[in-house]
Amino acid sequence: MTYPPPRLVFWETTAGCNLRCIHCRRIEVADQLTPQDLSTEEAFNMIDQLAAVGSPVFVLSGGEPLMRPDILEIARYATDAGLPVALATNGTLIDPEYAEHIKASGVKRVSISFDGADAPTHDAFRALQGSFDAAVSGFRALRNIGLPVQINTTVAKHNQEQLEGVLQLAKDLDAIALHLFLLVPVGCGVEIADDQMVSAADYERILNWLYDVEQSEPALQLKATCAPHYFRVMRQRKAEDNRRGVKRELPASHHRQVHGHPHGQMHAATKGCLAGTGVCFVSHRGEVFPCGYLPVEAGNVRQQPFGDIWQHSDLFAEMRDPDLLSGKCGVCQFKSLCSGCRARAYGVTGDYLAEEPFCAFQPKTRTKA
Repeated sequence: MTYPPPRLVFWETTAGCNLRCIHCRRIEVADQLTPQDLSTEEAFNMIDQLAAVGSPVFVLSGGEPLMRPDILEIARYATDAGLPVALATNGTLIDPEYAEHIKASGVKRVSISFDGADAPTHDAFRALQGSFDAAVSGFRALRNIGLPVQINTTVAKHNQEQLEGVLQLAKDLDAIALHLFLLVPVGCGVEIADDQMVSAADYERILNWLYDVEQSEPALQLKATCAPHYFRVMRQRKAEDNRRGVKRELPASHHRQVHGHPHGQMHAATKGCLAGTGVCFVSHRGEVFPCGYLPVEAGNVRQQPFGDIWQHSDLFAEMRDPDLLSGKCGVCQFKSLCSGCRARAYGVTGDYLAEEPFCAFQPKTRTKA
């Protein structure tokens, strides 16, 4: 049986970064490029391997990808190979001239991270004074030349009460999308997990807020990442609406658009946890992981073709079988729709098939089981 190709492949272009974010998924962050980073030629080879299995969205991540002098050459190579290319950056290194170069490389969308609605909150989390203003400047430089830019926000205790402000920031900056990333306790996130992890009850409140905002802000694409239980919340809320006679259509972002507009392909939401099923992550050393927050290796593109890893990895086979889930995820009626965050389960218990530890839902099927 041939498994469908991934929808998104995230590549950690380098471990180097100009910031020291306290929630980074990396335990160690370099302030420069590292010898372990894939070379330009190795990056080209990986791109050829990806193009051989399909046309997944190719996300240039990091570290900070703009620290690589060859990053736009790589973006152009991937574009010419037929891959929709997205750039995930902190935005602090982008000026109007560099924005033009990014656009010329074929990048279809850029995401810039804001971890608060204001400079004090963001700068404290990013550990660099002035990083908020620099990110705003980079954001505007990209929007001024017509590139679609989305805001990525890691939600933790420090900013969970600022979501309305972050939403307003997205509208003020003319963002095409707002993606909320719920903190996962890996890398540096382990050190701040006790202080910063949002409670299960607050997760429910935030995800219900997101559902309401999706209805009131149809022009802005909203998405919860590392919060697969949003699909369960969405299903429950829609059923509740139907019982009350309220008819609401799902936002366009929840209809898969693989062959449609490239922005739809980059945003389309199909189910909860996509680790190893619809997405995967390639480290700066070539290791292939189910996602960037689940550091369990499925293979290495330096040693075997990506297509072989994607199709034949035992790890990915486990990730694709919801019947292997344990705890309340294993008996939940929403397990195929949600699956729980496998990375968060691993970060808390060491078992990526364990139940989602930050989910307040108690499945009715649990008592029956």
